[in-house]
Amino acid sequence: MTPSNETVNFDEPDAGRRTLLKMTGVGVAALGVASVAGAPTLAQSEPEWDKVFPKSDKVEHQKVSFKNRYGITLVADLYMPKNPGSGRLAAIVVGGPFGAVKEQSSGLYAQSMSERGFVTLAFDPSYTGESSGEPRNIASPDINTEDFSAAVDFIGLRPEVDRERIGMIGVCGWGGMALNAVAVDKRVKAVVASTMYDMTRVMSKGYNDSVTLEQRTKGLEQLSRQRWADAETGAPAYQPPYNVLNGGEAQFLVDYHDYYMTPRGYHKRAVNSGNAWSQTTPLSFMNMPILTYIAEISPRPVLFIHGEKAHSLYFAETAYAAATEPKELMVIPGASHTDLYDKVDVIPFDKLQSFFDQHLSV
Repeated sequence: MTPSNETVNFDEPDAGRRTLLKMTGVGVAALGVASVAGAPTLAQSEPEWDKVFPKSDKVEHQKVSFKNRYGITLVADLYMPKNPGSGRLAAIVVGGPFGAVKEQSSGLYAQSMSERGFVTLAFDPSYTGESSGEPRNIASPDINTEDFSAAVDFIGLRPEVDRERIGMIGVCGWGGMALNAVAVDKRVKAVVASTMYDMTRVMSKGYNDSVTLEQRTKGLEQLSRQRWADAETGAPAYQPPYNVLNGGEAQFLVDYHDYYMTPRGYHKRAVNSGNAWSQTTPLSFMNMPILTYIAEISPRPVLFIHGEKAHSLYFAETAYAAATEPKELMVIPGASHTDLYDKVDVIPFDKLQSFFDQHLSV
């Protein structure tokens, strides 16, 4: 897909009230931006196609729902090969980017991997998209890690799936969440983190760990007092519009705009597409480093994929250094952070297939 310069004309009642999280004072300028309780439920088998990528004629698509361990109902898209052959198939659950919905990048990854023979599941995280949870558009490193494991619960109960052959893909901020989930969830046999962010690191320390203790303290003071404001009104406050360019922004901010706010990737339910996280969303990320136990993914393999020119490359490099073998870091020459969201000529799907074919083999 080619980026477009056409911006979205927001005429919905709440458009502009909620936009991509912006935390001045905390130090983050912008962001690339879970066991089943009861039996899983299925929605209609062929819902209206509302994805930002074309529908494949090689897979069957089904909208499904299931609950995570906290009782939140997650809505997901299930993709299955049209000609699967005999026997149960390997499966992959996909999440991300942070602030995106299943109709965007995660769905593209899921559909593309299903074309290659896997049963795949792309889901909306708790409190976002079509998934339940009130108030809307909040995030949590714990609950969102749980979302991944709940997706494993669900797909492992599918009759088409060999539950001993389940992998995971996390994109952008969900790359870090996927690594955190796999460290604790020993059912997952292999994991890929594509163009990853460590959300707890960037929220607590800013980009390139540039936030000082004084800045962090000031930001926490602001967030703490915002809790009183929210308690008084009985509802969370949201950030002002973010992904509207005024000129002079860093290139990676332009790249985010070109994906989330143009026909290339805009989706009305995405937090990043003219909506926003609540102002207090950063609180639970500020003192909970999600990659503390990344070494415990071993002996299961982890593959990091990142763009050479991505502003976020250092997240993957640090995580790769902290992980233990077997591990691999694949850097895509010339690629930016958002190139790995949807550019099918840049995303190394052949590598993803060979990685999962090898490590989810019978």
